[in-house]
Amino acid sequence: MAADGFSKKTVDDVPLSGQRVVVRVDFNVPIDGGRITDDTRIRESLPTIQKIIRDGASAVLMSHLGRPKGKIVDSMRLRPAADRLGQLLGRPVSALADCVGPEVERETGDMKPGQVALLENLRFHPEEEKNDAEFSKSLARLGTIYVNDAFGSAHRAHASTVGVTRFLNPRVAGYLMKKEIDYLGRILSSPERPFFAVFGGAKVSSKLSILRSLMARVDGLLIGGAMAYTFIAAQGGAIGKSLCEKECLSDARKILDEAARLKIDLLLPVDALTVTEVGQPSSLKSMPAGNIPADREGVDIGPETIRQFDQALRKARTIFWNGPVGIFEKSEYAEGTFALARSIAGLFAVKVVGGGDSVSAVQAAGVAGRMDHISTGGGASMEFLEGQELPGVAALDNK
Repeated sequence: MAADGFSKKTVDDVPLSGQRVVVRVDFNVPIDGGRITDDTRIRESLPTIQKIIRDGASAVLMSHLGRPKGKIVDSMRLRPAADRLGQLLGRPVSALADCVGPEVERETGDMKPGQVALLENLRFHPEEEKNDAEFSKSLARLGTIYVNDAFGSAHRAHASTVGVTRFLNPRVAGYLMKKEIDYLGRILSSPERPFFAVFGGAKVSSKLSILRSLMARVDGLLIGGAMAYTFIAAQGGAIGKSLCEKECLSDARKILDEAARLKIDLLLPVDALTVTEVGQPSSLKSMPAGNIPADREGVDIGPETIRQFDQALRKARTIFWNGPVGIFEKSEYAEGTFALARSIAGLFAVKVVGGGDSVSAVQAAGVAGRMDHISTGGGASMEFLEGQELPGVAALDNK
């Protein structure tokens, strides 16, 4: 799919007028005390929903929120998402009390063209994650067309992403799904070069597959965040109390050796901001990243690393960034991540950001609007770039 462009039918390929369209959206948004703190995923769903209602159809939306593990959890109800969507659309959005059952079928069956309803959290039912056939049939009874616009859940073979497609036809993609795969597919198949990937975050173990997959595709690789310390330790550096996944040391060494063999520019931090305890920012001190005393740990990249990362990225024409390079949630340890965000935002390159923490970082740095694409799917974007087939995409109709 990556090499040939998007090969699935979309909402543009089916007549919608008079239809009741079941749309899998990704409204798995952060909610604090009933208030949505980041509505990016809801905003990204707007073009598809607006297309459906503009063409004279009704939209039955379904999503999960959090991990309620098959039980009803009041703090994970989707009413705040329905209310926010209603504000953005400028029309009421019904928040239904459940996602399956006779009452839900009656309420959705009575919908008129242009109306929008949001089902209750799919994961309140254990059958959703089990891809249960009867549960899938119940979802399929709610409409006449299926649209998947939830790229962030496309790597899960659940009832709402795969099971329902066995009982509802046609099955097409929404605009967000197409946009995600177009951008990520371009990175995989035909990136403008030089192509640089930037990785941060806590654990090497969660990034090994994508690092191996991208090694043969990139011209440069920058690694920061806590995961960098495993690589520094693999080179024989002293990293103090910084996070080190000892079981990944040999993998890290292999990646370093492979980068050298392929003549890839692989940059690790040369200096770090360190503390005696994460909760004691007053102990902050800059020092060489490979010479950290036993009583200190790294919490951010240092000023020389910021300069070197900036210099390296200036020659890039495609950049994929996943993961912060420090504990940016604490303002004292945020400068490295924010400097990297500002640096990438200012470059003349195709700039793609993937992964929840990176997305939060570019928003907090105030540069989200200067990125070419911000992926709504952390795990899905990683698996796609690893070359894996996403079940929720595979289940849609081919063009």
